[in-house]
Amino acid sequence: MLLIAPASYVAAVLYMLLMTFVYYIYLNTAASEPSDSTVAEMFFQTFWIPVCFMIPLLTMKSIAEERRLGTLETLMTTPATALHIVLSKFLSCYFFYIFLWTMTIPFPFIVHYYVGESVPLNLLFNPASMIGGYSFIAISGLLYIAVGIFASSMTRNQLVAGMLSFCILFVVILAGALMVKLPMLDSNWIQQSYDLVNYVNSFEHLADFSRGVLDSRPLFLYGSLTMLLLGITTLIVESKA
Repeated sequence: MLLIAPASYVAAVLYMLLMTFVYYIYLNTAASEPSDSTVAEMFFQTFWIPVCFMIPLLTMKSIAEERRLGTLETLMTTPATALHIVLSKFLSCYFFYIFLWTMTIPFPFIVHYYVGESVPLNLLFNPASMIGGYSFIAISGLLYIAVGIFASSMTRNQLVAGMLSFCILFVVILAGALMVKLPMLDSNWIQQSYDLVNYVNSFEHLADFSRGVLDSRPLFLYGSLTMLLLGITTLIVESKA
């Protein structure tokens, strides 16, 4: 469905324009002022922008549109179970999401090709940062896509599904960072819960992955929440069909 929908390719073009602009900004930043972070590390810090805007676009029609058109009931009369339907929607959106991110891999090589030896490739392409960053994108993407599929199963209106997905993703990604940084939340309860906040802080996970630190806790967090959301989505689809 995603591969034949014109909206998917429009979204892909907009995504590439956005990420090219973001990469260009960080290139200028790295060139104008010294920094301990590589261009790749700074680039991955903006992962939440395509997540919050692209994933709702990719997932909002997945189940909501089936319910609106009445084709979900038809699908349930086939040998395919609700779990099969949910998994097929989830995997199609997930692989398309990963495909969009893989299109950004050539960015440092393109820049190096055009600027030549004036900028060494090792300043643009840091293997540890690149591998760690894309590993984080692949692992965290499981949960983010599951959130989008879950939101789509809650309503027949794809616009409502998109807004619901955006709100949940915004809270999931930015809540941990905001709870630590906002002065108004600098309370004893927050200080006592600092470890828990860091455990769900996506930016902390990204920082660890970018340094080559592969911790099993984020794997368990994203994996378990993904399975939980897909399970709940399956129950919703069964009850609505």
